[in-house]
Amino acid sequence: MGLRVAVAGASGYAGGELLRLLAAHPDFDVVAVTAHGNAGQLLGAVHPGLRSLAGLELAPTRPEALAEADVAFLALPHGAAAPLAELLPGSVKVVDLGSDHRLEDAAAHERYYGGTHAQPWVYGLPELPGQRAAIARADRVANTGCHAVAAILAIRPLLDAGVAEPDDVVLTSASGTSGAGRAAAAHLLASEVMGDLSAYKVGAHRHVPEIKQASGTTSLTMTPILVPMPRGILASVALRPVGAASLDAARAALDAAYASEPFVHLLPAGQQPHSAATSGSNSAQLQVQLDLDSGRLVVTCAIDNLGKGAAGQAVQNANLMCGLPETAGLTADGVAP
Repeated sequence: MGLRVAVAGASGYAGGELLRLLAAHPDFDVVAVTAHGNAGQLLGAVHPGLRSLAGLELAPTRPEALAEADVAFLALPHGAAAPLAELLPGSVKVVDLGSDHRLEDAAAHERYYGGTHAQPWVYGLPELPGQRAAIARADRVANTGCHAVAAILAIRPLLDAGVAEPDDVVLTSASGTSGAGRAAAAHLLASEVMGDLSAYKVGAHRHVPEIKQASGTTSLTMTPILVPMPRGILASVALRPVGAASLDAARAALDAAYASEPFVHLLPAGQQPHSAATSGSNSAQLQVQLDLDSGRLVVTCAIDNLGKGAAGQAVQNANLMCGLPETAGLTADGVAP
């Protein structure tokens, strides 16, 4: 018998992907799954692909359903995780896949989210300097946002190395439809999405303050784009170089940051990231290029929004919190085509 894990919000896309990973994890045993509208149904009816867990019944999302677990994953809408987490015993390690505990700045939370600003938890991006050790010591970890993962991985090493300026950073981030969740919405119908690209939440996306907080960016323009594919993110970040900083210096900064990382890969020069190459994995693929006209550095990053952007990242964090190998139950290999 391994460590007991529970998943709240198990009927959603992130919850389903999390369960797929946990089902094959060598050290975790799923003992409880909860949902709201789907409570009372068998998991196999909600996620037909999860055959090994199909007989589990979705319980209502209440503290008592999670309290006996060693690790609880909260894959819940904004505002739902914080009050639930307060009622869980300290013996339960908690990873929040939502946004409740990410932001340190109450004013930024009010501006972009509204509502009550919950106590910030340890930020769950292990590849940041010093963060892996902090996660390993923590009992409460706030998972990263999906767009935020790709942007922060692209930006932070260049700022830390003094290669790029922290202001006037421009981010264009294209995301698959699963990033919007599983709730029925007219603008996500197949007939609305297929054959179409559209920008959304332009000028006020909720991941902006998180990206600034974790990357060191002081001014960020973000344009998210909805693309007609189920999963994946491709982020393009344009930064002004510091003085005469070169492409070689930018590449060296990224290489130094990620050369020993199991899931973050700087691709060979000339090879661009593809979202499909990261599908089903916990990988992030990066490339950097110099724009010949503007002189800006352009960093591209591809991830699976349900993998490194949500469920895979959550398992990576839980592994660290439980003293397990960081890569347990995860793969760096994508599923393509």
